[in-house]
Amino acid sequence: MTDLAPDGTPGGSLNYREITDGRGRVYRVGETDRELLGGRSRKLMVYLPWLAMMAISVSEYAYGSAEDTLSHAHHWAQGDAFWVLSVWVFFQAGIAFPAGWLRERGVLTARRAMFLGAALSLLGFVALSHLGGVLPVICGFGVLGGIGSGLVYATCINMVGKWFPERRGARTGFVNGGFAYGALPFIFLFNYAFDTGDFHEVLDLIGVYVLIVVAGCAWFFKDPPKNWWPPDIDPPHCGGNARSAAGPVKNPPAARQFTPGEAVRSGMLPLIWVSVVLTAGVSVFGISFQVDFAREVGFGPLVAASSMGLMSVVNGVGRAVVGWLSDLWGRKSTLVFVIVALGLAQFGVIWAGDIHSEGLFLAFAFLSGFGGGAFYPLFAALTPDYFGENHNATTYGLVYSGKLVSGLFGGGLGSLVVTAWGYDGAYALAGGVSMVAAVFALLLHPPGGTGVRDVTPDPRPIGRETI
Repeated sequence: MTDLAPDGTPGGSLNYREITDGRGRVYRVGETDRELLGGRSRKLMVYLPWLAMMAISVSEYAYGSAEDTLSHAHHWAQGDAFWVLSVWVFFQAGIAFPAGWLRERGVLTARRAMFLGAALSLLGFVALSHLGGVLPVICGFGVLGGIGSGLVYATCINMVGKWFPERRGARTGFVNGGFAYGALPFIFLFNYAFDTGDFHEVLDLIGVYVLIVVAGCAWFFKDPPKNWWPPDIDPPHCGGNARSAAGPVKNPPAARQFTPGEAVRSGMLPLIWVSVVLTAGVSVFGISFQVDFAREVGFGPLVAASSMGLMSVVNGVGRAVVGWLSDLWGRKSTLVFVIVALGLAQFGVIWAGDIHSEGLFLAFAFLSGFGGGAFYPLFAALTPDYFGENHNATTYGLVYSGKLVSGLFGGGLGSLVVTAWGYDGAYALAGGVSMVAAVFALLLHPPGGTGVRDVTPDPRPIGRETI
């Protein structure tokens, strides 16, 4: 049957009804996930984005382990490799908003975005392998590869949030985690079996691997209709049983579906954006310099590789864990906890390096990895919690664009700070920046609620007889 939904969204069937709660929010109820996905469960929209995120993670989280070989092979000066990664991060984050804008206008479907991302990621690795100059590599890997990975990342994160509107924290964290620990095999590959004699073959094969995995997942990608809500779970504020209240009680759905402009004018979206800039900057700094700092203080290659491998694993697993915890504790309180942990880890890394303790260094690498990734799924889940799902591709694109600024000061400018102040000064600055971000996160609250100014005053005086 043809979908005749009021919003004109294609797909679905006539077997649904729209429920409006007391605040004016619309829920489209009746169609099951299997009806919308051709007999498949919506769990498929968790596992496929997770696989695609694992595939593209090599570009960011394993890059630090490949920097030395790349610098020798291409005869780069000190700092060139950092700027290549910084440009990659800039475009990986910057494409999220235009991609979301195009998706919500039907110009770019989720499937096409994934196919395009797969092809551009392959071109990025080919450029990193065969173009020696810094500028061509920046254009090829930094720009094209960054855009490709950004298309995949933004599409995957939005996909899982739309299919699980009632309890998105755990699923979003699980999918987001793949973007970190998916790089683990490549971190050890780059540290032990990657040199100037084989880097062409290794990078070309990695590009083909990313193309095959992402394109294979893309074939099954499909968005749900706008306002869709699982039929077996009662929408909040519309009555229903205990199950309906269990999921959203700590993270109630948005008061209504905010447009991107309304989200900006609410004041909460700019505050979230600044928090992302500061927190992601600290995370990118740790990814870029942890291996070099380990070598600087005299730790062996096993500790250097293990610290980065540990960071990527904990970074990824931590995303899944905090996503699940945020469903129980509430998104904001979990976010503040994570950002404070990230800041404390930066000071701990300095201490471990000063006393030359490999065990403490790995422990604080663990904590830094946890905090450096866990905030991403929390912001990804917090955005539709505050502003709704219908415009989330664009709204979250604006939020995630904060990472493009952090990519510059976390990687490229971070290298300048390391040169000027040394690793101790740079890590201390990163810890201070994280604490400032925690203060901003404390100020967050859902927009559109009933405030004191919205309460109609009762003209009747209150007397003792009234009580």
